Amino acid sequence: MTFIKTKIGRRAFIKNTSLASGGLVLGFSILNACKPEQAKEMASIEMPNEWFEINSYLKIGDNGLVTIYTPNPEFGQNIRTSMPMLIAEELDLDWKNVLVEQAPYHPEKYGFQFTGGSQGIRRRWEPLRMAGATARHMLKEAAAMAWQVPASEIKTLEGILSHETSGNSAGYGEMASAAAQLPVPEEVKLKEIKDFTLIGKSIKNVDAKAIATGQAMFGSDYQKEGMLIAMIEHPPAFGMTLESVDGTAVKAMPGIKDVVTIKSFKDGFEKGGFDTNAFPELVAIVGNSTWEVMQAKKQLKVNWKPIAAQTETISGFRGKETRNIPAGLESTESHMAKIEELASKKGKLVRKDGNPEAAFNNAPKIIERSYSAPYLAHNSMEPLNAFAHVIGDKVKIAAPIQIPSLIVPTIASSLGIPAENIEMEMPRMGGGFGRKAYAHYVVEAALISQKVNAPIKLIYTREDDMTNGIYRPTYHATYRAALDENNNLTALHVKAGGIPESPLFANRFPAGAIENYMAEEWSIDSNITIGAFRAPRSNFMAGAEQAFLDEVAEAAGKDPIEFRLELLKRAKENPVGEENDYDAERYAGVLELLREKAAWGENKANVHRGVSAYFCHNSYAAHVLDLTNENGKPVVQNVCCAIDCGIVVNPDAAKNMAEGAIIDGIGNAFYGELTFRDGVPQKKNFDQYQMIRMADAPKRIDVHFVQNEIAPTGMGEPPFPPIFGALANALYKATGQRHYHQPFITKKQVLG
Repeated sequence: MTFIKTKIGRRAFIKNTSLASGGLVLGFSILNACKPEQAKEMASIEMPNEWFEINSYLKIGDNGLVTIYTPNPEFGQNIRTSMPMLIAEELDLDWKNVLVEQAPYHPEKYGFQFTGGSQGIRRRWEPLRMAGATARHMLKEAAAMAWQVPASEIKTLEGILSHETSGNSAGYGEMASAAAQLPVPEEVKLKEIKDFTLIGKSIKNVDAKAIATGQAMFGSDYQKEGMLIAMIEHPPAFGMTLESVDGTAVKAMPGIKDVVTIKSFKDGFEKGGFDTNAFPELVAIVGNSTWEVMQAKKQLKVNWKPIAAQTETISGFRGKETRNIPAGLESTESHMAKIEELASKKGKLVRKDGNPEAAFNNAPKIIERSYSAPYLAHNSMEPLNAFAHVIGDKVKIAAPIQIPSLIVPTIASSLGIPAENIEMEMPRMGGGFGRKAYAHYVVEAALISQKVNAPIKLIYTREDDMTNGIYRPTYHATYRAALDENNNLTALHVKAGGIPESPLFANRFPAGAIENYMAEEWSIDSNITIGAFRAPRSNFMAGAEQAFLDEVAEAAGKDPIEFRLELLKRAKENPVGEENDYDAERYAGVLELLREKAAWGENKANVHRGVSAYFCHNSYAAHVLDLTNENGKPVVQNVCCAIDCGIVVNPDAAKNMAEGAIIDGIGNAFYGELTFRDGVPQKKNFDQYQMIRMADAPKRIDVHFVQNEIAPTGMGEPPFPPIFGALANALYKATGQRHYHQPFITKKQVLG
């Protein structure tokens, strides 16, 4: 287990937290950070006459107000509240005196400004606390100099410095000017966990009022004088590219300024891991208004041609890799035929423990089941959009984007400008789930602006968004279990693959808990683009694995939770292999907490319960889902959730993430599906692609956290994958039939 360091040296501080002054971009009312009863009090507080910048993360006003800059982009996890809480905790602030502002893209000041992969709080846990602790140290030093007393004798509490012996006291604002002139300390001491007064408490979302009242704060809201509207036309099918366009008639339409073609990547440019773009050659229509451009788009005449087979080198997080992009127009039907063919053959061996072949040959009972899941579209409520204004060799960008630093090299290359000349604001995102990590739309906006020599806002329609990738891949997995004459599990074999990647995690549970274990994988090349989707591999594997383990537990005559705990006990006390990537004790801990909180074993009449647990993105989550059959329709009544994500910074925010993940997962498991015919996505809007409705959401969700002193390990992804298995297992209890293929039901299907 990883516990917290309490002393941080100056070298580590400089490495993790720049000392440069912060910059002001999108301002939000201080009232948004307050509880309702504090609003009147805060409304009477005047803004400071002068601000003193202590480091790039905070500045202190002469009246004691403190502005904290949140470095990472926000798309619903509430890190714009939780990250400032880390600074405020170490600075000993009264939260009602905190203003929160979004920092711009500035890697020299803020490091890797990345939101995704459940890494936000995990990566910022130490640097942000250091920023607050260092500022507090400098304020104490300033007070010590002013009062001629030892700094070690000065106490801080809710923005007040005090010295008991001399009776001196002062607000932070009184010492901010002097503190800002002091050198950075050689070493700072972070608080002990027992001394936290803010971390671990539920703090209201600082943007709640702005969101509820419809204030402009999302990328789609961005406006600038003289700004034009742009929309793109991309090929109608994957496997096609631009041949020619005739924009003559469209240019003559009311409000239309231009029709241009763009190429997202320069020849020879080596793509990064998030440079994936299905259609790098596009046609753009530019005009005065969204309506005028949409009407012109309907009249545009474009010719498309088939792509040629190609390979490309991608430089991603795992180093360089070569990807094959086949020619041709792909269909779901042909995909399924290829999957069946490869799934029936021997795959690439990734891990082998013991002698699984012998165990299966000698087993009196073998259970074999196959699972599959289709492509899924992200469908964030806010479709893709980006503002860009290229002036000479400089560009100003404002876009909802998850990883700005990884698109900057592409923008610089495509525009032919220095990377340091790219200025970027990061407005709030209306959803992301991985889709807005692939920021080709930002490159497109910049290229269009450069071509028309004007500020533009690129807007994707819902149809553009849904048919332009990036998708959760389609996956398949086959599990086999060998049981002896006493129904004990003696071997397990998993073979998993997908288009165009395998979802396999060979070293995750139940690897390490079974003497004879084998994992194989395979993949099929495709020109349909895929990418991050709230832990795409995990959300499939969790559903398949946990549904299979329930079936094995039933065959063994064991309670599903007890069966899992027995395996985890083996993995803890006598693990098989050395590459297991989970902590069996933490894994078992969430199941034990769940068993208690869900009152597992206390069966209710006509209520069917399914359980599931999974480890991903450094955290552990487990669910019990209660389902009833109402007039032939499955109705999710309750979900009880247990999570071990280390220290929970803001419980309300963490609960909200778990609730959102659970609802989203149920919707995708029930209805999510995107199919293709001759390269064409068969669903283009919500009238065809069913999302979960409010009536389908659980009537109640209870979220519980394992209490420990482990540094935060991530919350965004972990609660999502296990809900698929919990739902599948509950449906089995309700119907007597196992569900092996997603989606589990459609609008027209009912329970048997």
